[in-house]
Amino acid sequence: MNQLEQAGKGIVTNEMMQVCEQEDIDPEILINRIKAGQIVILKGRYKEKNTVGIGMGLRTKINASIGTSTDVCDIDHEVNKAIIAERYGADTLMELSAAGDLDEIRRQVLQAVSLPVGNVPLYQAFCETIKKHKDPSKMDPEFLFDLIEKQCQDGIAFMAIHCGINLFTIERMKRQGYRYGGLCSKGGTLMIQWMMKNKKENPLFEHFDRVCDILKKYDTVLSLGNGIRAGAIHDSLDRAQMAELILNCELCEIAKEQGCQAMVEGPGHVPLDEIEANIILQKKMSGSAPYYMLGPLPTDIGAGWDHVTAAIGAAQSSMYGADLICYITPAEHLALPNEEDVEIGVKVARLAAHIGDVVKLKGKADQADKQISMDRRDFKWSDLLKNLLFPEDARKILESRRSLSNKGCSMCGELCALKNAEVTLNQYLSDDKKNL
Repeated sequence: MNQLEQAGKGIVTNEMMQVCEQEDIDPEILINRIKAGQIVILKGRYKEKNTVGIGMGLRTKINASIGTSTDVCDIDHEVNKAIIAERYGADTLMELSAAGDLDEIRRQVLQAVSLPVGNVPLYQAFCETIKKHKDPSKMDPEFLFDLIEKQCQDGIAFMAIHCGINLFTIERMKRQGYRYGGLCSKGGTLMIQWMMKNKKENPLFEHFDRVCDILKKYDTVLSLGNGIRAGAIHDSLDRAQMAELILNCELCEIAKEQGCQAMVEGPGHVPLDEIEANIILQKKMSGSAPYYMLGPLPTDIGAGWDHVTAAIGAAQSSMYGADLICYITPAEHLALPNEEDVEIGVKVARLAAHIGDVVKLKGKADQADKQISMDRRDFKWSDLLKNLLFPEDARKILESRRSLSNKGCSMCGELCALKNAEVTLNQYLSDDKKNL
């Protein structure tokens, strides 16, 4: 039995207990939310087999994406990026290679990390079809379903599967006409091309029961991909995107009824004033299923600094209830990320998620912030560093630019407000004792 089935029988699994300990949540509450489809549990399949809970009342999780392209294809490079993502605190990893020996890349990445690893099966299906037939429209649906099963057998913990693209959503795209950002999903665009050329329904939608059966068998979490997501803020909440979101929320409910853990994927590019509305819509239509946000980016002019752009959107998303955030690196929209980009992307996304959690999980997520404030006030540098999100980065700056005094930092030197406040307070207390 998978996690959802066992929760339905009231069984607390080892994985559930791990999540309870990580999140300080009561097992009964966790089980009820798993049964309701509001929390999913992802499992690493190798090494220490990390378990990650995603959903209502839990810390906002961070996903890091890696993978080859037709321009840059180096297995060792991708494996190293996977290791770096885990080292700096990613909760999950997506292996999104689109070139090279895709089976070998996937298996090496799975062996290299203990994180739950996800992927997009359409990438390999279309890559191998193009390699064999020079035409993505010749992709055989049976090959696609066989591939999904093989990837689950390899140990993939969650799959972004584009089931919400169907003839109805494509018609919405046609009727609304112009789109500023066009289509930005690789897998989604190729599936639309396949449907239009073959004049057939999306097999992932048409045979959705089969998708659920395969993933349920391996306890692989279904992540309902958004292949028509907005690639520009001026396309946010357009009819095509919303048609797919409505369908994905419905499919998420069907998957739960069939015993398959599922979550919904979100955009993309969203202006700040639409982030809350986007999450409210998803939560209301899906019965509060976990929401996996890609970014989101609230402006389109930040290339080179899109990790910062996305952090602003991610903090808002976390605050309003998003459950999993896909990091964005400085290379977004420009190049395949390198190791340094992955490190920066993970760190910035973790910080953004925490900013949101301070509000979303008030009284729980903000305790470290409170302790750090008091340690800073009292010049307890070693204690302060222990509670920081990135203590080594802070230590390097502190030690390389140390103040001449044994207190404070070089920012203010002798004019340090905290140091002078301490002197003033001590003087006040001394005077008060004398008056007694």
